[in-house]
Amino acid sequence: MSDEPKRVAMISVHTSPLEQPGTGDAGGLNVYVAETAKELARRGVEVDIFTRRTTGESPIIGGLVPGVRVLHVTAGPYEGLAKEELPGQLCAFSAGIMQAGLSVPEDHYDLVHSHYWLSGQVGWLAADRWGVALVHTMHTMARVKNLHLAEGDRPEPRGREIGEAQVVEAADRLIANTDGEARDLIALYDAPAGKVSVVPPGVDLTTFTPGDRHQARAELGLPRDVDLLLFVGRIQPLKAPDLLLRVAAELLRRDPGRRSKLSVAVLGGPSGTGLARPHELEDLAEQLGIADVVRFVKPVERPVLAQWYRAADLVLVPSYSESFGLVAIEAQACGTPVVAADVGGLPTAVGDAGVLVEGHDVAVWTDAVRELLDDDERRAELGRLAVKHASAFGWEATTDRLLAVYRQAIHDRTHSPIAEGEGLAGVPRAVIP
Repeated sequence: MSDEPKRVAMISVHTSPLEQPGTGDAGGLNVYVAETAKELARRGVEVDIFTRRTTGESPIIGGLVPGVRVLHVTAGPYEGLAKEELPGQLCAFSAGIMQAGLSVPEDHYDLVHSHYWLSGQVGWLAADRWGVALVHTMHTMARVKNLHLAEGDRPEPRGREIGEAQVVEAADRLIANTDGEARDLIALYDAPAGKVSVVPPGVDLTTFTPGDRHQARAELGLPRDVDLLLFVGRIQPLKAPDLLLRVAAELLRRDPGRRSKLSVAVLGGPSGTGLARPHELEDLAEQLGIADVVRFVKPVERPVLAQWYRAADLVLVPSYSESFGLVAIEAQACGTPVVAADVGGLPTAVGDAGVLVEGHDVAVWTDAVRELLDDDERRAELGRLAVKHASAFGWEATTDRLLAVYRQAIHDRTHSPIAEGEGLAGVPRAVIP
């Protein structure tokens, strides 16, 4: 068999690439799956993406672009099932994939690429059943998140940690977004260094481009002459959107005269533990006395999102943990400076084109934001650096690296007993029902 992949099965159990990022469980993972699948298809690699069906209106098989199919697998009720409840549906999801596999030749797929640990559990079975390599991308890891919890946030359960460790052991190749994530896989999950590859995510450099700030504000109905601070992402404690509001309140406490020219926008929807308190940020804005300068915006399509980035003076990314930080690289591609937490993959995403802040002290963040708001030349210089930095992170570059990992996984695949024609305890597969 050639090492060049022709057909790839991608698995994304808990969230579909067709969903709108920024709410529920849809975020950077959705973008990653959709963009790499489309780029693979442009290279002549057919991609089937298996995801869970969450609405009766979803077609069993949908299309993303020519060469990319999205297959919706029925596993549990369509709606009202939280991500934390999905482990109980992995058997049903696996059965759905196996059923779908009956409609194609046994050697149809050259490789399975699973995204997030739930998908890794299913991908483990599928790769064994089809006798192909398993490539896995964690996206986030329980042991990393639990080391960097926001105050009052709920830790990830031990069952997830165990499941992740199993996937790390089962995968033929592991993809990390950054060098730091690779180190975490090795140190926290005992992943063999030789099977960990670093493949940074990308950004759509045709959608996220520099543009005129005043024109963007006019199209969005925003005031022309304000200092606009922007947060983009899912509303949950892990992402720390509350820090943006606290910084705004501290700016106004220090300088009440700023109120007439300060505007704050929070773009996203409740997710994760944030679903339990969907109006917490609105309530916080009232408590802080800044409701008059804050607006809450539901997730938008990417061309509109790019306009929000262009309209902003600064984009804040204050996450407690971040595998990479697509928001940071998208904002920078639009020429907008980023102030981000010095955690996880954000130093890679931001590079020297933004400002990294250690910890989550409101006063320290306010100092960083105030300094940039008051220095037009520095912001302009960071904006120029941001565009240059982001230009190295196109999805084409990501897919180049991804294909190299795929070839290596196919070439070096460690054959399991099932793949080699033996079943449990050495019993030939033919006698296993």
